[in-house]
Amino acid sequence: MELGVKDYFRVMIKRWWIIATIVVIVCGLTAGYGRYFSDPVYETNSKLIVISSKTEMNVGRLDSNEISTNIMLVETYKEIITSPAILEKVITQYPEIQMDLNQLISNIKVASSSGSQVMNISIRSTNLDQAVIAVNAVAEVFKEEIPKIMNVDNITILSQAKASDHRTPVSYSIFITTMIAFVLSLFFSVGFVFLLEYLDNTLKSERDVEMYLGIPTLTILGRIKTTKVAKNAGAKNKSVIGESIHVSAHQ
Repeated sequence: MELGVKDYFRVMIKRWWIIATIVVIVCGLTAGYGRYFSDPVYETNSKLIVISSKTEMNVGRLDSNEISTNIMLVETYKEIITSPAILEKVITQYPEIQMDLNQLISNIKVASSSGSQVMNISIRSTNLDQAVIAVNAVAEVFKEEIPKIMNVDNITILSQAKASDHRTPVSYSIFITTMIAFVLSLFFSVGFVFLLEYLDNTLKSERDVEMYLGIPTLTILGRIKTTKVAKNAGAKNKSVIGESIHVSAHQ
């Protein structure tokens, strides 16, 4: 038999303590981990522009064909920046960044807007100073190496990263991660409760009998606590003893 909306609410109310326990534990662990064990992550940025020396010297005389060529080169440059040919030189020339090649590759990201000659290099790290040095080092090394690789000199650094501009971590705050944990744990606990209800095939009330068997309930046997049974039995025995004493006295 299909369950209605009221039946779903009845299931959740009946096992509300399971839902509450799971949500409280998950949210508590998430908040505790974010507060005491998770390090903030910082992101630093450096911007490069692809523009030829000829265009720089003749400001106001823009060649549309040359601009189109530079825009097409951006995608190529994005691949070159993240290649070992550039990043290995960064690690060699700037040992103070304290990253190996794999770490640098996994933490660096190069992006550009569609139709733009500007590339944005970003690096994430739990150490702000390390991230600032690394992103500026990548920009400098790329600018130095690109003439050797492509035989062109058309890279200019628009802006370098500064620690003062990136004091705010980019990682999620404890409140946001806790709210995400709350939503996920709530969905999980509700699903778990319905799974328990689905696996429970016992009949607990006359309503269950009518719902699953389709027959009316003729009588109901109430549940009696053991302590109440013992109390009633003691009272009965006491009454019997009293009667026997009365009869003996009368005789």
